[in-house]
Amino acid sequence: MPPRRFILFATSLIAVLHAYIGLRILPDARVGLAATAAGIFFLVLSALLIPVGLLARALPSRLGKQYGKLVGLLVWPGLIAIGLFSSLFVLTLLRDVALVPALVFVDEPTLSAFVLYSARTVPVLALLLTSIGLYNARRTPGVVHVDIRVPRLHASLHGLTITQLSDIHVGPTIGRRFIERIVEKVNGIESDLIAITGDLVDGSVRDLAAHVEPLSALKAKHGTYFVTGNHEYYSGAAAWVTELRRLGLRVLENEHVVLEHRGAPLVVAGVTDFSAHQFDERKRSDPAVALHGAPEDAVLRILLAHQPRSADAAERAGFDLQLSGHTHGGQFLPWNFFVRFQQPYVAGLHRLRNMWIYISRGTGYWGPPKRLGAPAEITRLRLLAVDA
Repeated sequence: MPPRRFILFATSLIAVLHAYIGLRILPDARVGLAATAAGIFFLVLSALLIPVGLLARALPSRLGKQYGKLVGLLVWPGLIAIGLFSSLFVLTLLRDVALVPALVFVDEPTLSAFVLYSARTVPVLALLLTSIGLYNARRTPGVVHVDIRVPRLHASLHGLTITQLSDIHVGPTIGRRFIERIVEKVNGIESDLIAITGDLVDGSVRDLAAHVEPLSALKAKHGTYFVTGNHEYYSGAAAWVTELRRLGLRVLENEHVVLEHRGAPLVVAGVTDFSAHQFDERKRSDPAVALHGAPEDAVLRILLAHQPRSADAAERAGFDLQLSGHTHGGQFLPWNFFVRFQQPYVAGLHRLRNMWIYISRGTGYWGPPKRLGAPAEITRLRLLAVDA
């Protein structure tokens, strides 16, 4: 749970930004007293609901059953309000930026028309973008097929398939039915192995175990492997590692397994989240430790690492392929343009010296149920020999 001082600051900032939207849009829209009053009411309601949405993961468990259920009823509108507010704020800001040159270069009648119609367009466009984003987020993710041509790939591993899931974020708005649909789709495409690269949950085992349970039905020739993401550490990583192992998933915490595929040995390793040491120094993420003791005759070394930031250490440790998530591909515009300031890669397939790295845009979503310009994905990776 965030400290009270931070909550007070965040709540105040949210209120100020809502006031900015109201002051910049409502007077210029000239929609009459009743519509203006409705707009003010909506902005006040949004400013009150958003903190509930932001604290959705922590509040129900802390408030107990009676108040937890009340908060639960407000979670959906609170999280949708976050997505709508994001679009309103960005569009209002862009409108103000556009007004600066208009004030200088545009004649008075044209400027007056632009001020009026742009003010009316902002809320309409924000609602439209939020509705489309909601639909994109809630539908079952599509399967993205990715071929990776690996240098010196052993002939026995040509065509090896890996299905990757990442960043599902089971929690306030993603539950059992969403997981069941994903499991059904994954089992329908058949895989040699399944990799879940972190941020599976947003909440405790007590609250979410029943929603995660369908993952036990995942089927792959070599099984299902899981590594922790930062949100597992927010949610009680040790308890979740125990629960996922109970469900039959192989959790890799700075360790590896050796698999034999068509007679050829390959290594599948996994590291704890890049930030794990901030929660438990004993769990510090280390690709070299994860590979320690692996057989020298292994023909392929694959690393599961939640954050792309593990890539440099992974390549130096000797991995051929890293699978990551964390970024959500930015999840929705315009935030996908800012991810690159925190992570070396945003989404898709990249080459880092001698290693390939694939970053999933995520199979679920975090926070607001909204995806724009960064669709969710179930990724089916196929490894191919370069000369095939």
